[in-house]
Amino acid sequence: MKRIVPVNSKKELAAFIDFPHDLYQGDPNYVPELFIAQRDLLTKHPFHKHNKLQCFLAFDGDKIVGRIAAILNNAHNEYNHVNDGFWGFFDCINDQETAKLLFKTAADWLKEQEITGKFIGPVNFSTNEACGLLIKGFDSPPVLMFTYNAPYYIDLVEKAGFDKQIDLIGWHWEGQNYDDKSVKLLDALQERLKRSNVVIRKVNLKDFKNETIKLREVYNSAWDKNTGFVPLTDDEFDWLAKDLKLILDPDFALVAEQDGKVVGFAVALPDYNNIFQTIKKGRLFPTGLFKLLFGKGKIRGIRIYALGVVEGYRKLGIEAVLYGTIIKEYKRKGYDYADAGWTLENNIMINKAIEAIKGDPYKTYRIYEKAI
Repeated sequence: MKRIVPVNSKKELAAFIDFPHDLYQGDPNYVPELFIAQRDLLTKHPFHKHNKLQCFLAFDGDKIVGRIAAILNNAHNEYNHVNDGFWGFFDCINDQETAKLLFKTAADWLKEQEITGKFIGPVNFSTNEACGLLIKGFDSPPVLMFTYNAPYYIDLVEKAGFDKQIDLIGWHWEGQNYDDKSVKLLDALQERLKRSNVVIRKVNLKDFKNETIKLREVYNSAWDKNTGFVPLTDDEFDWLAKDLKLILDPDFALVAEQDGKVVGFAVALPDYNNIFQTIKKGRLFPTGLFKLLFGKGKIRGIRIYALGVVEGYRKLGIEAVLYGTIIKEYKRKGYDYADAGWTLENNIMINKAIEAIKGDPYKTYRIYEKAI
């Protein structure tokens, strides 16, 4: 007899976080999340100050067979003038009955919160965090901060009545297989920017607090027209920045500045998933911390995490210089691959720009919706 249990205790929360490890045992492409990071995300993240979340576990007898989180994102609803609810952190055995029970439970909880619009997912908690169901590209592990799921999830979701809302594209370059035109033109492009008093510099890690304030303003304005976007609060951006600083390579953290005003930035991150994949059940103790601290030599690639320029500065060539600088550093450091994304499928301008430098749209993630 299948049953759903709300997650209310530390023991249940640990079981919720650990369930995917058992589900994907033996899958060579699965990358475990760090336990401490998932625990803090679900309990301590600033998101919880203004929003609500309820996690659920599905049991078949005494065995856990699925999980889901129902997410009330008040900030999203206020910003987009909607009354929608979300589901995320979804994992399930290949059983339609279990999946439908999980979705129904999450939807019922959202109805209790007076949600009357759409039921959208997977998002963990918004498009600012990990989101999207993998529907293409199951032959390789995810890069840092991307989701992963088995192919059968597509049927579980679509047979539960969900339709496509939008697709997200993950881009890939292997080795030196890219167009380095922006690198060859880098000096000329930078000289052109200087005539507009625009300079490209590295993020100042010694003054990271003030840098964060400037970058937050750019982030919230550069992405404001993206589907599903919700601005990050000061606390949420500080949380994100604090986490990123731990793994940041300053050679890949770039700022575009005009007369002291930040008008764009780009961040590429070393793909720590190369290390996380070796840390059993995401536990840093007893050996995981050692792997994390001393495993940097095993990192083979980078993920271009964010690249944004504010409105009014997008035709000056800033994006080309940011990309060119990242490519130049990528080549100098001898990485094996680079990933970028995700990008929205309807962001024609940026997608054409990525295709022009030989980006391969090798993975697709889908966000689904249906009436609550």
